[in-house]
Amino acid sequence: MRKNFSFFLLSNSGSPIKQVTFSKGVLYGIGFACVTCLLAVSYFSYDYVKLRKRMVSHRDLQNTVAGQSDEIADQRRQIQNFASEINALKSKLVALNSFEKKIRIIANLDQTGDSETLFGVGGSIPEDLDPSLELKKSHTNLLREMHEQVDQLNLASLQQEKGFASLFDHLDNQRNLLASTPAIRPTKGWKTSGFGYRTSPFTGRREFHKGLDIACRIGTPVIAPADGVVKFSGKRGLLGNFCIIDHGHGMVTRYGHLNKTLKKRGEAVKRGDIIAEMGNTGRSTGPHLHYEIHLNGIPVNPTKYILN
Repeated sequence: MRKNFSFFLLSNSGSPIKQVTFSKGVLYGIGFACVTCLLAVSYFSYDYVKLRKRMVSHRDLQNTVAGQSDEIADQRRQIQNFASEINALKSKLVALNSFEKKIRIIANLDQTGDSETLFGVGGSIPEDLDPSLELKKSHTNLLREMHEQVDQLNLASLQQEKGFASLFDHLDNQRNLLASTPAIRPTKGWKTSGFGYRTSPFTGRREFHKGLDIACRIGTPVIAPADGVVKFSGKRGLLGNFCIIDHGHGMVTRYGHLNKTLKKRGEAVKRGDIIAEMGNTGRSTGPHLHYEIHLNGIPVNPTKYILN
C-alpha cells in the first residue's frame, strides 16, 4: 500500500492555509539527492584542498629549481673565470721562461737544453682554454681540460723554479767572482816601473819585474782593489813591510815597501778598504808601492786589472 506524507503550511497566525502531500519515493529521492550533493561537495572540497597543496608545492619546486639554476649559472661563470685565469697564468710562466733565457744569453750561460722545455722534455705549450662556452651548455670537458692544465702548470712552475735557482747560483758566483777580482788602482800616484823585464836600479842587470811600482808621498793610503782576506801582514826581506790579500778563485794581491800595515792576518776586507800606508821600507829607491797580482801562483800584469 502506497503511503503519502502531508505537510501543512501555516500562516503567521498559526492556522493552516495549505496542505502539501509527498509520496514516500519522492522523499527518498530528495534525501538521496541531498546526500549525493553533500558527498559531491565534500569530494570537490577535498580535491580542491589537494589541488591547492599541489599548487603551493609546485610553486616552491619552481622557486627551488630557479634558485638552483641561478647557482649553476654562477658556478659556470666562476669556471669560465678560472679558465681565463689559468690562461693568464700560463702566459706569465711562458714570459718568465723567455726572460730567463734572455738573462742566460746576457750572462753567457748555457741554456737548460733544447730538449727540455718549460713543460717537460719535448713538451709543447698547451693550447689556451676556451672559457666562452654558453652558460646553458655542459662544462664537463672544460673542467677536465682545466684539471689537466693545472697539473701541467704545476710541473712547469717547478721547472721554472729550478731554472731560476740555477741562474741565481750562477749570477751569485759571478757576483762573488767580480767582487773578488781586482779592478781599481790600489793607491794614488805615478807609475814609475811597469810589469815585465827592466834594468835593475840596484844591479844594473836585466831582470823581470813582477809587479807595478806607484810612487807618491809616504803615508798615502793603500786600498784593497777587491774583496778578500788578509793572508799575511808583516815584514818580508827586501820588500820591507809587506801585505798579502787572498781574493779566492786563485787570485792574490801583494803590497810591498809599506810604511805600515793596517789589517791583521785573517781579517776580511772589502774593495776600497784602506789596508796600509805607502812607505819606503826594505830595498827601495824612494817612497812607492810595489803592487803584484798573482793568478794561480803566476804573476800577471796588474795594469790589466785597473779599470779606473
